[in-house]
Amino acid sequence: MVRFLSGVVALLLVAAPAAARDILFIGNSFTFGAGSPVEHYRPASVTDLNRDGIGGVPALFRSFAEQAGLDWTVSLETSPGKDLAFHYANKRAAIDRRWDVVILQGYSTLDAEKPGDATRHGIAAGQLAALVRARNPRAQVKLVETWSRADLTYRSGSRWSGKPIATMAQDLAAANRRVARTTPGISGTIPVGLAWNRAIATGVADANPYDGIDPGKLGLWADDHYHGSTAGYYLEALAVFGRVTGYDVRRLGAKERSAADLGLTGNQAVALQRIAWETLRRNR
Repeated sequence: MVRFLSGVVALLLVAAPAAARDILFIGNSFTFGAGSPVEHYRPASVTDLNRDGIGGVPALFRSFAEQAGLDWTVSLETSPGKDLAFHYANKRAAIDRRWDVVILQGYSTLDAEKPGDATRHGIAAGQLAALVRARNPRAQVKLVETWSRADLTYRSGSRWSGKPIATMAQDLAAANRRVARTTPGISGTIPVGLAWNRAIATGVADANPYDGIDPGKLGLWADDHYHGSTAGYYLEALAVFGRVTGYDVRRLGAKERSAADLGLTGNQAVALQRIAWETLRRNR
């Protein structure tokens, strides 16, 4: 009888959902899914601290968590075209509460006035991390490494003009990792841009939206060649979810709910899940 009861307890412990956790996304249009249906996806499933009715990448995170049997409460504080310094200067009252995990997504070029310069970005990231960790010293604060902008690669006038499409994402990844290494309170980065690069390099996604989308490939950019498409944001959300939770996103599979809701096929979902998993594995 004792052995039987011990087995029952063990099964219950295995089946029990993970403890509830809170996550806050701080960012901009790259966070809330501008330019795609992701922006208004399941807004009631998350808490928008600005009450703008946004779902975005946070709602995808929440959907993945539900399907994986993980209990996460998801909130967001976003503003279009803003960097992290804006959020620290103007949104501290909303942000200043206890969180388990905070995701920081900075401006697409790190600094609007000095593209590629991470100085302002790093200072603000440190200030936000200090604010969060004053409430919860064990909070994890992670930086999102964003993607290459096609409009700044294939058009003239940018520091990335004429360079390979992967270069901007590589530069942003390196800059964010330097910030994470040198800034107290930052616990790591999330390689979203490198996941985009991998999707392009392996033929899952198209490299140049200006000459059309190659047959059988996904377009990762929205029509402005700047923001993400549904597929682009889906890949972003997979990378964030996999890095934060440690969950193998390939397990979501071809029947993953959000992909179907947003018009991605099962095969496309599986391909993007594989890309996210491979990128996270290679960028620990």
